[in-house]
Amino acid sequence: MSDFKRSQNRPEIICHMVQSIDGRVTGDFLYGEIGIRASEVYYEINRRLKGDAFACGRVTMESSFTGGFKPDLTPFANCNIPYEDYIAQKHEYYAVSFDTVGKVGWTDSRIHDEDPGYDDCHIIEVLTEKTPAQMLGYYRNIGVSYIFAGKEEIDIDIALKKLCNLFGIKKMLLEGGSIINGAFLRAGVVDELSLVVAPIVADKDDKPLFMDGNISEFRLISSEVMDNDTLWLRYERK
Repeated sequence: MSDFKRSQNRPEIICHMVQSIDGRVTGDFLYGEIGIRASEVYYEINRRLKGDAFACGRVTMESSFTGGFKPDLTPFANCNIPYEDYIAQKHEYYAVSFDTVGKVGWTDSRIHDEDPGYDDCHIIEVLTEKTPAQMLGYYRNIGVSYIFAGKEEIDIDIALKKLCNLFGIKKMLLEGGSIINGAFLRAGVVDELSLVVAPIVADKDDKPLFMDGNISEFRLISSEVMDNDTLWLRYERK
């Protein structure tokens, strides 16, 4: 499988998520005692699997790292910036934000987090050409890298090839949410699943592992009972 991924000129993608027994990945179950203990196992495995980058969609990045901060774009109102990929710096570990029109309000070019699995990641925004020029100016000003992968919708294949070729990313952990997970699955680029299953059933309105997924076959490669009755399942794509 590794030779296949290299020939495709894209990173290996491991979808690493914590979920309920019934396959939900968001909801109040994550904030109770059982969900918190399962999340601790998830973060431990995240550090163990560590690749060159981790990736999330806009909503997850905002809820996890920026608190929904919206920057003042007034100083960049008249900026005239070409719609070209911008590499602010090269780094050993990246946080890749799939953010169609550039809404994530980063305050720095790196993530600052108490968890070493996320701390000091250089941020890369994956954008479309619908992103306002003011936001490009803001990202450049704070040193955030960005690439374009489509005119109006993000093209996963283009994005992955650029992440590999421009930043040298060979292995990336896909860490949700449901929408971006589903997009990767439909694009046929999820090579492995790493699922931390919490011993709890979620609410019926909570989000699934893959939103709008399609039929995709995987093969179980390992299963391990972790602390507090949490199960770690690993699958590879057939």
